[in-house]
Amino acid sequence: MADGDEGVLVDFEEVPDVSYDPRSELSSFPPGDEHTTSGGNFSFLLSSERASNEQERTVPELIIAVYVVHFDTRRGNEIEWKHPRSVDLTGVEFKALASGSHTITKDFIYFKTKDGLYGLSCFERMAVDNVAERGARMKSVGILCSKYTSLHEHMSFLEEEVRRQLENPGHYEDLENYYNRYKNCVLRNNYFPSPTLERVPGLEEIPVLQITHPAGCFPQFIKFFGEQIFVLWKFVLLQKRILFFSPPPVGVACYRVYCACLLASHGIPFGFETGSNPLFFTNVCDLSALHEEHKYIACTTEKIFESKLQVYDVYVDNQNIKCKPHLSWIANFNNADRDRLEELDSFRQQQLYTGGEVTDDEKMYTRFFVNLNNSLFQTLFEVASTQDRVLTPDMIRNIGLDPKGDRRFLSDLVDLYGINVLIPEPKCCPFYTP
Repeated sequence: MADGDEGVLVDFEEVPDVSYDPRSELSSFPPGDEHTTSGGNFSFLLSSERASNEQERTVPELIIAVYVVHFDTRRGNEIEWKHPRSVDLTGVEFKALASGSHTITKDFIYFKTKDGLYGLSCFERMAVDNVAERGARMKSVGILCSKYTSLHEHMSFLEEEVRRQLENPGHYEDLENYYNRYKNCVLRNNYFPSPTLERVPGLEEIPVLQITHPAGCFPQFIKFFGEQIFVLWKFVLLQKRILFFSPPPVGVACYRVYCACLLASHGIPFGFETGSNPLFFTNVCDLSALHEEHKYIACTTEKIFESKLQVYDVYVDNQNIKCKPHLSWIANFNNADRDRLEELDSFRQQQLYTGGEVTDDEKMYTRFFVNLNNSLFQTLFEVASTQDRVLTPDMIRNIGLDPKGDRRFLSDLVDLYGINVLIPEPKCCPFYTP
């Protein structure tokens, strides 16, 4: 986002949960409505007057720290410099410089710290005629923020700064000035204060949609996984522990984590949470912490994780999706998934080539999943409000699922979210033929 943009962005994925029963407001949230697409990973642009008022308020420090990490040939990864000096960056040196980085020249890494902060580091390796450095100087320059939705806004600066640190080590004035200038900047950090229990902002106050993730990553994600995107979609909605493996560079895998989180976007009112706990890059130092996580989406460059079955439910190696035996029923896509991929392509054609209201790939793909999730959950809540509470095969087909192949998925979904519906066992194949 440019410095001059007049807007404040809000990411509902990170709004604290409030007590709310979404079934009480179903009639006001039709899945195709423009004003309902305020899903978990969407942001909205407020009026310039509201933005100005927000900037005048006292806001928390949105940038927590900036730092430089280098690789020492004797001691390994080290924090070379940090600001403020009092900030605890224990463990960040192993996040900012991933295992295997010596094999590439440039990379970027998203990560989450033990304190719940989000980091972005830009790495670069430069050849040097220096025996002590064994012919290569490797550094990462990074930033810690309170929200992951603002990290990519700082990437261009970090990419330039890591090159300066390689060519002219020991000069940190630009980093310190950047921190001081933007640590409370609501525009650069996509900041919007969390709503209070007394007043949740109405949808009419947040009319303009704006995506807050790096341009181009979602279309590439869809293209890479193809039909399997809907296998991942089901795992994400079921809040499973999902781990993407990829050798360096790490940045591509971090974007896969980002995009997997977008699959759960929805427009169900405040209090209905499908959040997926993005951890981004993780390594063997995090194994004990991963044992304590009940849900997450993360990535790693360390193949040893594949054998650590107790820390993940789903392991994605390139386009190969592996999962625990009790989840094998969801690991293969079915005919309904193929049809849904065709529907996604048709939606794209309609929006991009026939003057639809969404003329950007990023917004278009996210809109598709918002509408898909709205339709799914609205149907489930409506059925739960009926007298018999029975989800029929026709209802399942109408939301684009396979009455037979997706029955286990739906059963686990309603159990997870506490939606009281009945899904009858299939009695005969013709009855359940899509």
